[in-house]
Amino acid sequence: MRKLLAALLLVVAAACRAGGQDAPAALAAEQGATRQILVMLHLAAPHFRPDVSYGANYRDDAGRLARRRIAEALAREHGLTILEGWPMPALNVDCYRMAEPAGAEPGKIVEALSRDARVDWAQAINTFSAQANDPLYPVQPAALQWQLGEVRKAATGRKVLVAVIDSGVEADHPDLAGQLAFQENFVDGQPYAAETHGTGVAAVIAALAGNGVGIEGVAPDARLMALRACWQIASGATRCNSFTLAKALNFALMHGAQVINLSLSGPADRLLRELIDVACARGVRVVGAVDAASADGGFPASHPGVFAVAADSSRQLSAQVLMAPGRDIPTAAPGARWGMVSGSSYSAAHISGMMAVLSELRPGLTLPQVRSSIVVQPGGINFCATVTRLTGKCTCVCVEVTPPKIVRLP
Repeated sequence: MRKLLAALLLVVAAACRAGGQDAPAALAAEQGATRQILVMLHLAAPHFRPDVSYGANYRDDAGRLARRRIAEALAREHGLTILEGWPMPALNVDCYRMAEPAGAEPGKIVEALSRDARVDWAQAINTFSAQANDPLYPVQPAALQWQLGEVRKAATGRKVLVAVIDSGVEADHPDLAGQLAFQENFVDGQPYAAETHGTGVAAVIAALAGNGVGIEGVAPDARLMALRACWQIASGATRCNSFTLAKALNFALMHGAQVINLSLSGPADRLLRELIDVACARGVRVVGAVDAASADGGFPASHPGVFAVAADSSRQLSAQVLMAPGRDIPTAAPGARWGMVSGSSYSAAHISGMMAVLSELRPGLTLPQVRSSIVVQPGGINFCATVTRLTGKCTCVCVEVTPPKIVRLP
């Protein structure tokens, strides 16, 4: 209660410090998404190893140079300009970001490249947005619906690695100090910055417990990968694109993320879909925010392996969509402040925190087993009953729950 009051007192001070600066290269990609494309060149799996800087250098220099020469040849043939190359070891491809020539007919060059035997595939760069609403709703401690104090008697997400692929996270915020295992920037043209959306999402997942200030995360003992693939524009909104998100997803997969939080939405995207396919095949819990304005919930929430999350049930949603607190949520804000936020971004963050707790309890469960273990009731997820179902021990007020049927998969 003391922590909630602290958040209350600081709400007004936290209002709309979200001005931010545009990231020039990334924003240019957003504004000219039809003018920039991604070209994937196959990387022979047995012959690569990224160096420790994760920069696009390989020990097989001959292979790297050969792929670069192919990219340069493709650029000459189609009048393209190579802007950047990046290795995607998780998919065994090198990804090149290229600019189309002025006057090029949208889609024509991508179509031609996709037929080229030297190219795995090519695609346009898509734009993605964070799924958040205005801050400063009247105070309502939504996270208390989950009885987190009782749940923590069973697990706290200890040592579970959660990738927050978002805008920048304030690493030295009082509620996040010491919580980050990684802090990386995949947005060109701007140094790493602490931003509103990423900081708020990270705190919902893993804000410190028992430090006497602010809030407490769903999984306060989880370890965070703060992967900046999105940027805050002048209006305070958050934007990302296919390339920045793919770089961050690849990093998360190569560095052992057990949970990946994607509090964002956009159009279907092959590069991101392939990376999420790899994550699901490895048993990584990928969580995506539902876009209420999209008929299918938007991508990546529409991916069949993603745990799609919405903030309310005011519209007809798929039975697979999970409902979680997403309105009037106190959370951290840049500048060692706190504020109130709403939106499915923060609902997804709650589920990512829950996934960290469940991963600590039963790390070996398959994704279908995790999904079948979640106890869903008319009011939403019963977190306590879910923990009871997994552990067989009464965690909160004991309710009768049906044990999940664990199916041994081939």
